[in-house]
Amino acid sequence: MWQSILQFFKHKDLRARILWTLFLLIIFRIISHIPIPGVDLSKLQELFAQNQFLGMMDIFSGGSLGQLSIALMGVAPYINASIIIQLMTMAIPQIEALQKEGDYGRRKLNQYTRYLTVPLALLQSYGMIILLQKSEFSVLGDMSIYRLIAILITVTAGTILVMWLGELISEFGIGNGISLIIFLGIVARLPQLISETAAVFSVGQIGRLLAFVALALATIYFVVYITEGQRNIPISYAGRVRTNRFMAGMTSNLPLKVNQAGVIPIIFALSLLIFPGMVSALFMNARSQWLANSAEFVKKLFENNWVYGVSYFLLVIFFTFFYTWVIFKPTQVAENLQKSGGFIPGIRPGKHTVDFLTRISNRITLWGSIFLGLIAVLPLIVQAFVKVSSLTIGGTSLLIVVSVALETMRQVKSQLVMKKYDEF
Repeated sequence: MWQSILQFFKHKDLRARILWTLFLLIIFRIISHIPIPGVDLSKLQELFAQNQFLGMMDIFSGGSLGQLSIALMGVAPYINASIIIQLMTMAIPQIEALQKEGDYGRRKLNQYTRYLTVPLALLQSYGMIILLQKSEFSVLGDMSIYRLIAILITVTAGTILVMWLGELISEFGIGNGISLIIFLGIVARLPQLISETAAVFSVGQIGRLLAFVALALATIYFVVYITEGQRNIPISYAGRVRTNRFMAGMTSNLPLKVNQAGVIPIIFALSLLIFPGMVSALFMNARSQWLANSAEFVKKLFENNWVYGVSYFLLVIFFTFFYTWVIFKPTQVAENLQKSGGFIPGIRPGKHTVDFLTRISNRITLWGSIFLGLIAVLPLIVQAFVKVSSLTIGGTSLLIVVSVALETMRQVKSQLVMKKYDEF
């Protein structure tokens, strides 16, 4: 890894990419520390210490929510907009056709995602502000209608700015910008969490602490193992005659990763789990009694660890399959193999190849999705035995950190390989 980093800095344009990424991430951290005017930070810290839902939300804000900054919603509205657009590609034929139009279709879908992010940012920021305002700590003090509108506009603009920074990182830097922002928010919280743990540490808790460290290391190992695991499908190419020359047949492999969706299912599942709490907060003080009671019921329902854990687990499995279906299309792979003269030994080209690839993909995705789901709900199980300050340092955060680090290093290596080809 260190050799790859050193080689990366030897190339001027690659060095500029990583410096550009660091520069934009620093700008994001500055933005995340600019608070909304009139915030009582001491009450805010007390609220976060007692509310695990807000700690989960803080992951997607990149640490901005914990400071109640002008970008307090972070990239959550953008992620939710991406989920909606991808679901629409499966439900609306026109959008599905647009997805197949190559680079033009990708640009149009990205444009629609940005447009959808704006109303979602307004709605989610309103829900979050009302949730904070209705809490027992009242971190925002007295709220007039004019101050509410000013905060909503500011927070929405902050979300769009963070989204823009993420896209700049993806286009001109290294790695996925949105994932790196979430990654940075988790890593930035670690010193604070370690200091909080050390402050309340006693000799009698050393067994629990060692067990937690061992579990964290084991989780990192298995995350790397599953993320890097793949099933190689042999591909054979028949000999052909081209321009009066005979080209001998060759054998290659089609790699299918066990976890093709990466960290996206975790992000999507958490984004959807945020909605019930925010929507219920909007209607808890409704004039209609049945609506207020329903909102209170939903709020208490998702505060139950069993309901939260089962919902989380099932959503991770669903989004793992969903995102794998989006990025891996057996029909296109089979067509490309047939056009290039390739075939899977023992499998007929065409429909039989499509069925074979679908079956193999579904099998390995099933195990990959179960693994992701178990990692996601692991903190809920462990928390009964190992007392930690927040769920945000559990399996979900470790999975995001390790997966983003692996993906970034993979992009670094691919850039180095391209440079070697250019020099050759």
